[in-house]
Amino acid sequence: MAQDDPKTLVSTEWLAAHMKDPDLRVLDGSWYLPDAGRDPRAEYEAGHIPGARFFDIDEISDHRSDLPHMAPPVEKFMSRVRAMGVGDGHQIVVYDGAGLMSAARVWWLFRLMGHQDIAVLDGGFPKWQAEGREVEDMAPVVRDRHMTVRVQNQLVRDVTQVSAAAKLNDHEIIDARSAPRFRGEAAEPRQGLRSGHIPGARNVPFNSLLRDDQTMKPVAELRSVFEAAGVDLSKPAITTCGSGVTAAVLSLALERIGKTDHSLYDGSWAEWGAFATLPVATGDA
Repeated sequence: MAQDDPKTLVSTEWLAAHMKDPDLRVLDGSWYLPDAGRDPRAEYEAGHIPGARFFDIDEISDHRSDLPHMAPPVEKFMSRVRAMGVGDGHQIVVYDGAGLMSAARVWWLFRLMGHQDIAVLDGGFPKWQAEGREVEDMAPVVRDRHMTVRVQNQLVRDVTQVSAAAKLNDHEIIDARSAPRFRGEAAEPRQGLRSGHIPGARNVPFNSLLRDDQTMKPVAELRSVFEAAGVDLSKPAITTCGSGVTAAVLSLALERIGKTDHSLYDGSWAEWGAFATLPVATGDA
């Protein structure tokens, strides 16, 4: 069970106890790689936690960029969130259909926009369903709510900043992809990308931070996972992955262990792996 913290991670028990709170808003932030063969919106429409709104990670993004689901412009974020009836004064809980994967990306995005009162549901929709809790297929009644945005630029990094960090070795770059992808032994799911990792990066596959039931490991175990991967937790951290989604699971785990000097490389390997001028390392180091 999660040690409930409405700014990072809450249990299904916590959510069930707060479902009637007037300022609670629940979001379904499900997203999957194309090869998963799953349609998150269709799954949401078939059944979701009562009152949940669907947060479309691909749509609520910067469509001016060729990269997948980059953080959206402030105006777009504000308009989409307002249309969901989510705004100032709300405690948000976000979940996904995998257990704990893409919901962390939505958590990070709200944090980037300056909203602190948001938590990921530990174990997500699978755990909620497994416990026999209420599910509905009706769309919620939504009333507009203003959302004040104060962008926290320290939470995001671009390719120039990550390249400098790799050269100077003044940050720990932590990669959430699987070990075979990190080592360059497995092809990337997106065509046209080189295999390997950013030189100097450490590999902490996001699922190594989760238990078998897709709940997040306790704080002491999270710290041990990072340390076992050679992560120097005294350095500022930059999280990365394939396209900026599972990197946020690392960001959430870092926040859980009390480390606040972390940022996320939004372009991640979808950007780095596409440019021949950027160096690529293979193997474990």
